[in-house]
Amino acid sequence: MPARARLHATVPALMPSAQSDTPALLGPPGRRMLVQRDDDAIVAQPLDDVSLTPSDAAVRFPAPWPRRRGTWTVAPDASLAVFAGVHAVRAVEPSGATRWEVRHGCWYGACLEMHRSYDEYADREDHRYPERGSAGFSADGKLVWAHIRGPLPEGELSPDTVDEWLVLDVADGRVLARADAEAAAAGSFHLPHPADPQQMGLSIGEGQDGAPLRWGRWDGRDLSVDHFEGDLALLSVSPSGERLMTVTHYQDALAVRDTHGLVLEGAEWDAETAVPRHPDAEPDNDEALPHWDWAGGFLDETTMIGSTVEGDEEWGEGRHWLIDPSGTRELVQITYPFPVTCLPTAVGDGTWFTLSASRDAVHVWTLETPPEDRPGD
Repeated sequence: MPARARLHATVPALMPSAQSDTPALLGPPGRRMLVQRDDDAIVAQPLDDVSLTPSDAAVRFPAPWPRRRGTWTVAPDASLAVFAGVHAVRAVEPSGATRWEVRHGCWYGACLEMHRSYDEYADREDHRYPERGSAGFSADGKLVWAHIRGPLPEGELSPDTVDEWLVLDVADGRVLARADAEAAAAGSFHLPHPADPQQMGLSIGEGQDGAPLRWGRWDGRDLSVDHFEGDLALLSVSPSGERLMTVTHYQDALAVRDTHGLVLEGAEWDAETAVPRHPDAEPDNDEALPHWDWAGGFLDETTMIGSTVEGDEEWGEGRHWLIDPSGTRELVQITYPFPVTCLPTAVGDGTWFTLSASRDAVHVWTLETPPEDRPGD
């Protein structure tokens, strides 16, 4: 039987949707915040952990460059924002002051310059659509992990290094460790270990060429990196940090892995065989075969959410699925009290969020009935 979703809260966006990125819930349990960015700034609104209403004044971080020129992240305590740009990673305080900056090679592939500022390429036509890296805060907020285009000003790791992965001290931007990411990224994002600040996941997209996945461990001196086999996107890290949710580059298989990349026994779901065809799809049309979205995550240690929205939308309403990470239960479709048309994002405390149809609010959901209490399972 379906799993029913219950609306826990609706949180209005902080900025008009036409001029900004979509709003998102960030931060671990106990330190939730609604975050949104436009070309001028990031705004972070701390939220009460239960009611998800504002718990403190919103914090505004002035942006050093437009949002299409890189990615960004905010510290767990909303004290600092880090902008991963075309030529540098910059940490900005709420006052607008730059705490530190780490310059690196240019993310526009054909450019070999070491730019000193955004103004050097702001109006250059050939720099309008660069590739991009990313940055992520450790669980305790004391480290910033940054995926950059090499080299650093002080030199590269080897003549063949294209992308580098850095561990930085949040206090002053000092490079604590660096490693060759062994990729040529079009984009990337970080997902931290929830409890261990010395572990981090890096999911890299190389466009049509592949999707390398890296898991890093910093022991206080050296950075070691596990290279997962195959082309994978990292969707989520379990609350314990012991399990990872991944989807293949071609979106045909979803899996639960350990932090060394091994698939756990029974915890892999081929979309073609595990997911029923959409009820309105043509039965003999091979294009109607479902595929997983690059979305979802761990609701808690024993429950995940995934979706097949992109493949379903040609035939009707997109579907979200409740998934048992152990693989001992079949997928269960989630039903909503009103139409939900977008992808789900797990928050990690038994809840997940979706965007409103107009993209001007975040809907936060819980399960009406816990999985273990549903009859027929």
